[in-house]
Amino acid sequence: MIVYTKRAQVNEQKYNHCIKNAVQSNIFGFSWYLDIVADSWDVLVLNDYEAVMPLPKREKYFFKYVYPPLWLVHLGIYSLNIEDENEFLIELLDDFSFVELRLNPENSFTVFSNVLQERKTQILYLNSSYSDIRAAYNRNRKRELKKAKGKDLTECWNDAPIKLLHLFKENIGNRLKKVRTKDYDNLLHLMQYCLERKVGEMLTVYDAKNKLVSGAFFLKYKDRVTELVCASDLENRNNGANTFMNDRAICKYQRNFSVFDFGGSSMQNIAKYYYSFGATDAVYMQIVYNNLPAFFKFLKR
Repeated sequence: MIVYTKRAQVNEQKYNHCIKNAVQSNIFGFSWYLDIVADSWDVLVLNDYEAVMPLPKREKYFFKYVYPPLWLVHLGIYSLNIEDENEFLIELLDDFSFVELRLNPENSFTVFSNVLQERKTQILYLNSSYSDIRAAYNRNRKRELKKAKGKDLTECWNDAPIKLLHLFKENIGNRLKKVRTKDYDNLLHLMQYCLERKVGEMLTVYDAKNKLVSGAFFLKYKDRVTELVCASDLENRNNGANTFMNDRAICKYQRNFSVFDFGGSSMQNIAKYYYSFGATDAVYMQIVYNNLPAFFKFLKR
Protein backbone atom coordinates (compact mmCIF):
# COMPACT_ATOMS: atom_id res chain seq x y z
CA MET A 1 0.00 0.00 0.00
CA ILE A 2 1.23 3.52 -0.85
CA VAL A 3 0.99 6.01 2.02
CA TYR A 4 1.37 9.79 1.81
CA THR A 5 3.95 10.61 4.50
CA LYS A 6 4.80 14.06 5.83
CA ARG A 7 8.47 15.01 6.03
CA ALA A 8 8.35 15.10 9.83
CA GLN A 9 7.12 11.48 9.91
CA VAL A 10 9.70 10.09 7.47
CA ASN A 11 11.94 7.35 8.85
CA GLU A 12 15.18 8.80 7.52
CA GLN A 13 17.21 5.61 7.94
CA LYS A 14 14.75 3.50 5.96
CA TYR A 15 14.10 6.25 3.44
CA ASN A 16 17.78 6.87 2.67
CA HIS A 17 18.44 3.13 2.57
CA CYS A 18 15.84 2.91 -0.19
CA ILE A 19 17.39 5.82 -2.12
CA LYS A 20 20.91 4.39 -1.83
CA ASN A 21 19.98 0.86 -2.89
CA ALA A 22 17.26 1.66 -5.40
CA VAL A 23 17.37 0.53 -8.99
CA GLN A 24 17.05 4.24 -9.86
CA SER A 25 19.48 5.53 -7.21
CA ASN A 26 20.88 9.04 -7.61
CA ILE A 27 22.15 11.73 -5.29
CA PHE A 28 19.12 14.01 -5.65
CA GLY A 29 16.71 11.81 -3.70
CA PHE A 30 18.52 11.75 -0.35
CA SER A 31 16.79 13.49 2.54
CA TRP A 32 19.73 15.83 3.19
CA TYR A 33 19.73 17.00 -0.44
CA LEU A 34 15.99 17.71 -0.45
CA ASP A 35 16.19 19.44 2.94
CA ILE A 36 18.64 21.92 1.40
CA VAL A 37 17.07 22.68 -1.98
CA ALA A 38 13.31 22.27 -1.44
CA ASP A 39 11.05 24.70 0.40
CA SER A 40 9.39 21.62 1.89
CA TRP A 41 8.81 18.04 0.83
CA ASP A 42 6.77 14.97 1.63
CA VAL A 43 6.97 11.46 0.21
CA LEU A 44 4.82 8.64 -1.09
CA VAL A 45 5.97 5.42 0.61
CA LEU A 46 5.23 1.88 -0.55
CA ASN A 47 4.81 -0.57 2.38
CA ASP A 48 7.93 -0.49 4.57
CA TYR A 49 10.00 1.82 2.34
CA GLU A 50 10.21 -0.72 -0.47
CA ALA A 51 9.78 2.20 -2.85
CA VAL A 52 9.47 5.96 -2.37
CA MET A 53 8.54 9.03 -4.39
CA PRO A 54 9.75 12.30 -2.80
CA LEU A 55 7.56 15.32 -3.56
CA PRO A 56 8.97 18.87 -3.25
CA LYS A 57 5.98 21.08 -2.53
CA ARG A 58 4.85 24.63 -1.97
CA GLU A 59 1.62 26.33 -1.03
CA LYS A 60 0.07 29.35 -2.78
CA TYR A 61 -3.40 30.83 -2.68
CA PHE A 62 -4.48 28.09 -0.24
CA PHE A 63 -3.51 25.18 -2.47
CA LYS A 64 -0.45 22.94 -2.34
CA TYR A 65 1.45 21.89 -5.44
CA VAL A 66 4.51 19.90 -6.48
CA TYR A 67 7.32 21.90 -8.11
CA PRO A 68 10.87 21.31 -9.43
CA PRO A 69 13.38 23.01 -7.09
CA LEU A 70 16.42 24.66 -8.57
CA TRP A 71 19.67 22.70 -8.27
CA LEU A 72 17.81 19.39 -8.51
CA VAL A 73 18.13 17.53 -11.82
CA HIS A 74 16.03 14.37 -11.32
CA LEU A 75 13.68 12.86 -8.78
CA GLY A 76 10.86 10.41 -9.45
CA ILE A 77 10.34 6.94 -8.02
CA TYR A 78 13.05 4.95 -6.24
CA SER A 79 12.47 1.25 -5.62
CA LEU A 80 14.50 -1.62 -4.20
CA ASN A 81 12.93 -3.83 -6.86
CA ILE A 82 11.04 -2.97 -10.01
CA GLU A 83 7.55 -1.90 -8.93
CA ASP A 84 4.37 -0.91 -10.72
CA GLU A 85 5.28 2.76 -10.99
CA ASN A 86 1.84 3.59 -12.40
CA GLU A 87 0.39 3.26 -8.89
CA PHE A 88 2.55 6.13 -7.68
CA LEU A 89 1.41 8.34 -10.51
CA ILE A 90 -2.24 7.55 -9.76
CA GLU A 91 -1.72 8.42 -6.09
CA LEU A 92 0.22 11.60 -6.92
CA LEU A 93 -2.46 13.02 -9.20
CA ASP A 94 -5.09 12.14 -6.63
CA ASP A 95 -3.27 14.12 -3.92
CA PHE A 96 -2.31 17.20 -5.97
CA SER A 97 -4.12 19.34 -8.53
CA PHE A 98 -0.89 20.85 -9.88
CA VAL A 99 2.35 18.94 -10.47
CA GLU A 100 5.53 19.87 -12.29
CA LEU A 101 8.28 17.36 -11.58
CA ARG A 102 11.28 15.94 -13.44
CA LEU A 103 11.51 12.16 -13.12
CA ASN A 104 14.61 10.03 -13.53
CA PRO A 105 15.46 8.20 -16.77
CA GLU A 106 14.74 4.79 -15.20
CA ASN A 107 11.07 5.59 -14.48
CA SER A 108 8.43 4.42 -16.96
CA PHE A 109 4.66 4.64 -17.06
CA THR A 110 1.81 3.25 -19.15
CA VAL A 111 -0.89 5.59 -17.81
CA PHE A 112 -1.55 9.35 -17.99
CA SER A 113 0.61 9.83 -21.06
CA ASN A 114 -1.13 13.18 -21.57
CA VAL A 115 0.64 14.64 -18.52
CA LEU A 116 4.10 13.28 -19.39
CA GLN A 117 6.53 15.29 -21.51
CA GLU A 118 9.80 13.96 -22.89
CA ARG A 119 12.94 15.81 -21.84
CA LYS A 120 16.62 15.26 -22.56
CA THR A 121 19.92 15.61 -20.81
CA GLN A 122 23.34 15.00 -22.35
CA ILE A 123 25.80 12.43 -21.04
CA LEU A 124 29.28 11.40 -22.07
CA TYR A 125 30.40 7.83 -21.46
CA LEU A 126 33.90 7.66 -19.99
CA ASN A 127 34.71 4.06 -20.87
CA SER A 128 37.39 5.12 -23.38
CA SER A 129 40.77 6.65 -22.65
CA TYR A 130 40.95 10.41 -22.25
CA SER A 131 42.97 10.70 -25.46
CA ASP A 132 40.27 8.81 -27.38
CA ILE A 133 37.50 10.93 -25.83
CA ARG A 134 39.33 14.13 -26.70
CA ALA A 135 40.00 12.93 -30.23
CA ALA A 136 36.21 12.65 -30.70
CA TYR A 137 35.60 16.34 -29.86
CA ASN A 138 34.36 18.24 -32.88
CA ARG A 139 36.56 20.82 -34.60
CA ASN A 140 35.06 23.75 -32.69
CA ARG A 141 36.03 22.25 -29.33
CA LYS A 142 39.53 21.43 -30.59
CA ARG A 143 39.90 24.99 -31.90
CA GLU A 144 38.72 26.40 -28.56
CA LEU A 145 41.26 24.29 -26.69
CA LYS A 146 44.06 25.64 -28.87
CA LYS A 147 42.79 29.15 -28.17
CA ALA A 148 42.70 28.44 -24.42
CA LYS A 149 46.30 27.24 -24.51
CA GLY A 150 47.33 30.50 -26.11
CA LYS A 151 45.51 32.48 -23.40
CA ASP A 152 47.53 30.75 -20.66
CA LEU A 153 44.49 29.57 -18.69
CA THR A 154 44.96 27.66 -15.44
CA GLU A 155 42.67 25.28 -13.52
CA CYS A 156 42.01 25.34 -9.79
CA TRP A 157 40.22 22.60 -7.82
CA ASN A 158 40.09 24.06 -4.31
CA ASP A 159 38.41 27.46 -4.59
CA ALA A 160 35.70 28.65 -2.22
CA PRO A 161 32.14 28.03 -3.54
CA ILE A 162 31.25 31.69 -3.04
CA LYS A 163 33.49 32.58 -6.00
CA LEU A 164 31.51 30.38 -8.37
CA LEU A 165 28.27 31.72 -6.90
CA HIS A 166 29.31 35.30 -7.66
CA LEU A 167 30.38 34.35 -11.19
CA PHE A 168 27.03 32.69 -11.78
CA LYS A 169 25.00 35.59 -10.38
CA GLU A 170 26.88 38.22 -12.38
CA ASN A 171 26.74 36.41 -15.72
CA ILE A 172 23.71 34.12 -15.67
CA GLY A 173 21.58 34.70 -12.61
CA ASN A 174 20.82 38.34 -13.41
CA ARG A 175 19.06 37.16 -16.56
CA LEU A 176 16.96 34.56 -14.73
CA LYS A 177 13.94 36.21 -13.16
CA LYS A 178 12.83 33.16 -11.17
CA VAL A 179 16.04 32.80 -9.13
CA ARG A 180 15.39 34.12 -5.63
CA THR A 181 17.89 35.18 -2.99
CA LYS A 182 16.90 32.04 -1.10
CA ASP A 183 17.82 29.93 -4.14
CA TYR A 184 21.35 31.36 -4.12
CA ASP A 185 21.59 30.69 -0.39
CA ASN A 186 20.46 27.12 -1.03
CA LEU A 187 23.08 26.66 -3.74
CA LEU A 188 25.88 27.93 -1.54
CA HIS A 189 24.73 25.71 1.34
CA LEU A 190 24.49 22.74 -1.03
CA MET A 191 27.98 23.22 -2.45
CA GLN A 192 29.52 23.61 1.00
CA TYR A 193 27.69 20.56 2.34
CA CYS A 194 28.65 18.40 -0.64
CA LEU A 195 32.30 19.42 -0.25
CA GLU A 196 32.18 18.42 3.41
CA ARG A 197 30.67 15.03 2.52
CA LYS A 198 33.19 14.61 -0.33
CA VAL A 199 30.41 14.11 -2.89
CA GLY A 200 31.04 17.46 -4.57
CA GLU A 201 33.97 19.20 -6.21
CA MET A 202 34.50 22.64 -7.71
CA LEU A 203 36.65 23.60 -10.68
CA THR A 204 37.50 27.20 -11.53
CA VAL A 205 39.54 28.61 -14.40
CA TYR A 206 41.69 31.76 -14.30
CA ASP A 207 43.25 33.77 -17.11
CA ALA A 208 46.82 35.09 -17.31
CA LYS A 209 45.79 38.12 -15.21
CA ASN A 210 44.45 35.83 -12.48
CA LYS A 211 40.86 36.76 -13.25
CA LEU A 212 38.16 34.13 -12.72
CA VAL A 213 36.71 33.40 -16.17
CA SER A 214 34.89 30.06 -15.82
CA GLY A 215 33.85 27.47 -13.27
CA ALA A 216 31.56 24.60 -12.43
CA PHE A 217 30.42 22.51 -9.48
CA PHE A 218 30.28 18.73 -9.88
CA LEU A 219 28.35 16.11 -7.93
CA LYS A 220 30.01 12.71 -7.54
CA TYR A 221 27.82 9.69 -6.88
CA LYS A 222 28.65 6.05 -7.57
CA ASP A 223 29.84 5.84 -11.19
CA ARG A 224 28.43 9.20 -12.31
CA VAL A 225 29.63 12.80 -12.23
CA THR A 226 27.02 15.51 -12.80
CA GLU A 227 27.79 19.11 -13.68
CA LEU A 228 25.29 20.79 -11.38
CA VAL A 229 25.99 24.44 -12.19
CA CYS A 230 28.47 26.25 -14.39
CA ALA A 231 29.22 29.83 -15.41
CA SER A 232 31.64 31.84 -17.51
CA ASP A 233 32.58 35.50 -17.72
CA LEU A 234 30.46 36.79 -20.61
CA GLU A 235 32.88 39.66 -21.19
CA ASN A 236 35.58 37.13 -22.05
CA ARG A 237 33.73 34.74 -24.35
CA ASN A 238 36.53 34.32 -26.87
CA ASN A 239 39.20 32.75 -24.69
CA GLY A 240 38.00 29.14 -24.83
CA ALA A 241 37.62 29.04 -21.04
CA ASN A 242 34.36 27.11 -20.89
CA THR A 243 35.64 24.43 -23.27
CA PHE A 244 38.90 24.29 -21.32
CA MET A 245 36.97 23.90 -18.05
CA ASN A 246 34.84 20.99 -19.31
CA ASP A 247 37.86 19.31 -20.88
CA ARG A 248 39.83 19.50 -17.62
CA ALA A 249 36.89 17.94 -15.75
CA ILE A 250 36.51 15.14 -18.30
CA CYS A 251 40.25 14.46 -18.09
CA LYS A 252 40.13 14.16 -14.30
CA TYR A 253 36.92 12.16 -13.94
CA GLN A 254 37.58 9.74 -16.79
CA ARG A 255 39.87 7.75 -14.51
CA ASN A 256 37.31 6.92 -11.81
CA PHE A 257 33.82 7.36 -13.25
CA SER A 258 31.78 5.84 -16.07
CA VAL A 259 29.37 8.65 -16.93
CA PHE A 260 29.85 12.41 -17.22
CA ASP A 261 26.43 14.07 -17.03
CA PHE A 262 26.42 17.61 -18.39
CA GLY A 263 23.09 18.23 -16.66
CA GLY A 264 22.08 19.24 -20.14
CA SER A 265 19.03 20.60 -21.81
CA SER A 266 16.27 19.92 -24.31
CA MET A 267 17.10 23.33 -25.81
CA GLN A 268 18.86 22.57 -29.07
CA ASN A 269 21.51 25.29 -28.88
CA ILE A 270 22.65 24.14 -25.43
CA ALA A 271 22.46 20.44 -26.32
CA LYS A 272 24.48 21.09 -29.47
CA TYR A 273 27.35 22.44 -27.38
CA TYR A 274 27.43 19.26 -25.28
CA TYR A 275 27.19 17.07 -28.37
CA SER A 276 30.42 18.70 -29.53
CA PHE A 277 32.23 16.87 -26.71
CA GLY A 278 30.84 13.56 -27.95
CA ALA A 279 27.84 13.50 -25.59
CA THR A 280 24.60 11.71 -26.42
CA ASP A 281 21.03 12.20 -25.21
CA ALA A 282 19.54 10.50 -22.16
CA VAL A 283 15.75 10.73 -22.17
CA TYR A 284 13.61 11.24 -19.08
CA MET A 285 10.01 12.28 -18.48
CA GLN A 286 8.60 15.35 -16.80
CA ILE A 287 5.15 15.45 -15.24
CA VAL A 288 3.21 18.59 -16.14
CA TYR A 289 -0.29 18.39 -14.67
CA ASN A 290 -2.75 21.20 -14.02
CA ASN A 291 -6.22 20.34 -12.80
CA LEU A 292 -6.81 23.56 -10.89
CA PRO A 293 -10.08 25.48 -11.16
CA ALA A 294 -9.98 28.06 -13.97
CA PHE A 295 -9.42 31.01 -11.61
CA PHE A 296 -6.43 29.36 -9.90
CA LYS A 297 -4.95 28.35 -13.26
CA PHE A 298 -4.82 32.04 -14.08
CA LEU A 299 -3.12 32.88 -10.78
CA LYS A 300 -0.57 30.05 -11.15
CA ARG A 301 0.76 31.36 -14.45
